[in-house]
Amino acid sequence: MTPQRDQPSPPAGEGALRRRRGAGEGARSTVVARQLRSRITDAERKLWLALKDRRFENYKFRRQVPIGPYVADFVCFELCLIIEVDGGQHADCARDLVRDEWFASNEFRVVRYWNNDVLQNLQGVLENLVTVMSGPPHPAARLRSPPPSPAGGEG
Repeated sequence: MTPQRDQPSPPAGEGALRRRRGAGEGARSTVVARQLRSRITDAERKLWLALKDRRFENYKFRRQVPIGPYVADFVCFELCLIIEVDGGQHADCARDLVRDEWFASNEFRVVRYWNNDVLQNLQGVLENLVTVMSGPPHPAARLRSPPPSPAGGEG
């Protein structure tokens, strides 16, 4: 017998963020996120092994999460923090600036690391991440509770 909840989970899974999406964006983002999860890069895999299962500073991270019209590589909803792991094709990318502005306007901090840094200096990346996380919290971090984990288990 399963316990009953007082209120069901939001049907969209991301609550208020879902309402900001245009028609059909949610389904499209979910499909893209699933594809990205199945095609994880070596750098993403290495960082994910350090972040998953609350291994890093006891924070819950999720990977390839649809947020609005975008898919974030890694997100910690408790800290309103998005971690992006990028290859050289992202150098001076105007789309990334627009994307980061969208995340910021929706109360997320974004930190980016190069694939080479993750692959060759994971410890340095994690130390930098501790510094970022120990800085002043994002104002929304106190207000937002993390959404439920997906039923399929990306945790």
